Amino acid sequence: MSRADVGVFGGSGFYSFLDDVDTVDVETPYGAPSGPVTIGSVGDRRVAFLPRHGRRHELPPHRINYRANVWAMRELGVRAIVAPCAAGSLQVHIHPGELVVVDQLVDRTSGRADTFFDGPDVHHVSFAEPYDAGVRAVLVAAAAELGLVAHDGGTMVVVQGPRFSTRAESRWFGSMGWEVINMTGYPEAVLAAELAIPYAAVALITDYDAGLAGVDGISVDGIEPVTEEMVFSFFEGNIERVRTLLFAAIPLLP
Repeated sequence: MSRADVGVFGGSGFYSFLDDVDTVDVETPYGAPSGPVTIGSVGDRRVAFLPRHGRRHELPPHRINYRANVWAMRELGVRAIVAPCAAGSLQVHIHPGELVVVDQLVDRTSGRADTFFDGPDVHHVSFAEPYDAGVRAVLVAAAAELGLVAHDGGTMVVVQGPRFSTRAESRWFGSMGWEVINMTGYPEAVLAAELAIPYAAVALITDYDAGLAGVDGISVDGIEPVTEEMVFSFFEGNIERVRTLLFAAIPLLP
């Protein structure tokens, strides 16, 4: 089987990443991953890319086979995973078009297969720090070198989807101090932790979730609740900065 050093999971609208690739089908004990894996080179690193939602965005967040996706990266031998994703901002100071290299996670999903340890062997994995500090540091430094606005740290709350939040939910999440909201960050992160693969996520902010008007006494005019069309359009228009960041950061990974 082909081998790779680094794995990349692509989020909404991120269906290709590498040029001049080999395509491989990876079998896992957990069924098929979201699609064939494409493997190419970034600098001296072999990189495996897999779009989470499938090549045509046919898989909603709650139907993604996260265990198969992460296991496929293990089978290919990757020693780090970088996970770009689309996310909404829950705070006024984090603007659409900016990046957040998150450092904490809150799980609000339900019913997702989120462990490899279903028994009879039972292991309790430490998850106090969901994201690898070394991979995060490389992403933050590469963004600074490129002149990209990338917030160093932030909590990502992961919701079940596929619906977006109500205004009440969004205001609650923001009032807790959480910075961004997403639908796919869990259980991807904990599955990587169970396989001891260093993992980090970088969120491209596409919107202000359910809107920000009146939140904490701040009046923000003209910000409407997010729509699917808004997310796809914004991500498509800004995806090149994410790709540029990954091409700069991957050769620097330890």
